[in-house]
Amino acid sequence: MATLSGAKRVVIKIGSALLVDATSGDLRRDWLLGLAEDVAWLKGRGTDVVLVSSGSIALGRAALGLPRTELTLEQSQAAAAVGQIRLARAYEEALAPHGITTGQVLVTLEDSANRRRYLNSRATLEQLLGLGVVPIVNENDTVATDEIRYGDNDRLAAQVALTTGADALVLLSDVDGFYSDNPMVNPKAKRFDIIEAITPEIEEMAGEGTSGLSKGGMITKLWAAKTATAGGCAMAITLGSVMRPITALEAGAAATWFRAQGTPQLARKRWISSMKPQGTITVDAGAITALGSGKSLLAAGVRAVEGDFGRGDPVAIHGPDGHKLGQGLAAYAAGEAAAIKGCHSSQIEEILGYPGRTALIHRDDMAL
Repeated sequence: MATLSGAKRVVIKIGSALLVDATSGDLRRDWLLGLAEDVAWLKGRGTDVVLVSSGSIALGRAALGLPRTELTLEQSQAAAAVGQIRLARAYEEALAPHGITTGQVLVTLEDSANRRRYLNSRATLEQLLGLGVVPIVNENDTVATDEIRYGDNDRLAAQVALTTGADALVLLSDVDGFYSDNPMVNPKAKRFDIIEAITPEIEEMAGEGTSGLSKGGMITKLWAAKTATAGGCAMAITLGSVMRPITALEAGAAATWFRAQGTPQLARKRWISSMKPQGTITVDAGAITALGSGKSLLAAGVRAVEGDFGRGDPVAIHGPDGHKLGQGLAAYAAGEAAAIKGCHSSQIEEILGYPGRTALIHRDDMAL
């Protein structure tokens, strides 16, 4: 992918330096309104959009009159608490005139490291996107400590791209792409238009950024590219400071595109296939037919449940003859799955005491 024209779902990462004026600490409203026009343009052609946005600490710092020197952890958390409200309101006010509803999603590293929390985050984001909402994702700096931090929003954006199955990730940066050397130091540095694969030579070229407001340098952007492309998501680095940067990118503005390795769906199925099953679910002939037509596995088609697995753990899927059909991520723990096996979806609430999920293994979480 060298443009956004074929993208069905796009994640856009916005850094603090783009949103917040470095001198005054005020929000750059005109720039944000231009970005809102870009988001509306993408949405208008049927593209899902997720925004991964920094800015809460920078906005809160200014509101609280904190110094521009390095803040303590407690000061950063306080600034984030104050700034996050301002950041969410700014996005809401910018996108509302276009008829776009926004939703705030705050995450920490634990939300991707812990499988149950990862599945909850994924389900929430999927539901928001299905309802036409533009999620505004940010690290939960109010409670995050160094031990549970992504560290910068380049990494977070790549993780969000994988979580949502996006096919394009755009990092709006203070440079217009990936260079062979730091272009602010070496005027002969060459910008790459397309990078097919991230080789050791490419990695050696990565340098650090110079922005005083953002933490992510080119090294973290390259890490994000490796993560995103391995998950089937193309990634672009382009200059974000221009008005309507997404429209500019689509019109041919300078950028570096990192080519995706396959598709998000294929990458996810490979990931699921590579995991060690924690249990086995045996299905009947009717379920085999349904799975073959691309449907999810319902409890009604399950004959037996073996193993001690939790929600989100990988389980093998066997036919009645014991032949392995594939594997998937269980939507229920082993005890719950055993309790509802062979039952109709309408009976789940009565058996478990809560509504539960319709599918025991959703088709998106299955590799056959």
